Amino acid sequence: MLTYRLWVQAHPLLSAALQFGLLGTLGELLAAGFRARRPTLPCTFPEFLAKVLAWALLGLVIKAGFVGMRGFTQALLDHHLLPAFLGSGLGLAFALSSLTNLFFGPQMMLFHRLEDNLILRRRGFDGMGPALWTLLWFWVPAHTLTFSLPVDFQIGLAAFWSVVLGVILGAAAGRRTA
Repeated sequence: MLTYRLWVQAHPLLSAALQFGLLGTLGELLAAGFRARRPTLPCTFPEFLAKVLAWALLGLVIKAGFVGMRGFTQALLDHHLLPAFLGSGLGLAFALSSLTNLFFGPQMMLFHRLEDNLILRRRGFDGMGPALWTLLWFWVPAHTLTFSLPVDFQIGLAAFWSVVLGVILGAAAGRRTA
């Protein structure tokens, strides 16, 4: 754990990009495999490589978002615009998660969809409604746990949650098609 922590501290942007590039892509592959009911590559190999890069770029956006939302949340606390019990411990983790997913999450999801649309040469935002609902039922609880950890572990866990959500959504879609 110390080696990981030192690597994240020394390379915050590179570590965010690599963790999301690998784990975000893995979550997408697992979801596609569950939907197809067999291991599958949901796109061409060049598109797959572009998706890895898109996930890496998303990791940079999320790293910046986490830092920015921490400052935003602290400013609200400093100006007494949030209740004091949200200023530390689990309350702070919940406040960070809720505000991040309310103010940052929808834009990040739309950005990610734009990336996918460019890579796959398609248009539209089909499925964004259910994707946005994941902010409430999945991401707020998941990121409450994420923000309860030391900062050095937060991006890694956030990237891992992409794998978990991919499995959940892929398994649910696989059951609907069975």
